Amino acid sequence: MLAIQPLLRRLTEIVTRWQGLLDLGRNRYRPELHYMRGPGPKWHAKHPGT
Repeated sequence: MLAIQPLLRRLTEIVTRWQGLLDLGRNRYRPELHYMRGPGPKWHAKHPGT
């Protein structure tokens, strides 16, 4: 049982590093979280009827 613990610790370290590399490759920009709400009151004042 004692010989398994270092192996599990090393395996955990490898998995953690692999997940870090995968995170670098992911695109974290999500435009749907930063959408524009549309024209404001100044735009509407300049463009009546639109």
